[in-house]
Amino acid sequence: MATKEDCLELITGRSSIRAFLSTPVARETIERILAVAARAPSGTNTQPWHVHVLMGAARDALVREVCWAYDHEPERHHYNYDYYPQEFFEPYLSRRRKVGYDLYGLLGIKKGDKEAMRRQHRRNYEFFGAPVGLMFAIDKRLGRGSWLDFGGFMQNVMVAARAFGLDTCPQAAWLQFHDIVERHLELPEHHMLVCGMALGYRDPEAVENRLVTERAALNEFVRFYGE
Repeated sequence: MATKEDCLELITGRSSIRAFLSTPVARETIERILAVAARAPSGTNTQPWHVHVLMGAARDALVREVCWAYDHEPERHHYNYDYYPQEFFEPYLSRRRKVGYDLYGLLGIKKGDKEAMRRQHRRNYEFFGAPVGLMFAIDKRLGRGSWLDFGGFMQNVMVAARAFGLDTCPQAAWLQFHDIVERHLELPEHHMLVCGMALGYRDPEAVENRLVTERAALNEFVRFYGE
């Protein structure tokens, strides 16, 4: 039986991996991860999540088309919803900048090297080399509460993946090319893309996988009452 520390480590040891091995992931493993993740709570048990699993030729076809669009006509494609604010402010601006500086520092990308930054960003659209791409969609007729429920489901996916020795990287970058993704997946008109996620085995030699992001101290975001 797993210990308390084993369970906690599945959460605290999770990180967004940006370099994967090409080692295949068995369909049975993916199905088990998603079945476990679906135990996430949702308001009145609505279970608002829809998952599209891309592997093999289907994955490669989407990667090719989106990478071409990123290289040749990015200005034609726009996010389908505001994942980020129009303008960042503190303390969120400093946190955003720090993770960028830390990642580029590991990769040896110097400040102002926009071409190198662009090449690194492009790797999002290759799922960072992961053999499995997950695309999450929601019925856009649902309310904000269902989006909160969706977050719990996705966290379950990422933690359950670690139990199988796998890692993930949730990716908002795919939202810029949601029109291409939605066409490949043949989404119903009332469905929309929430985000993508890379799934696979981390590359232990990749320097970018050494990134450890910082978390704010409890006193920065927690208040206790009644003591």
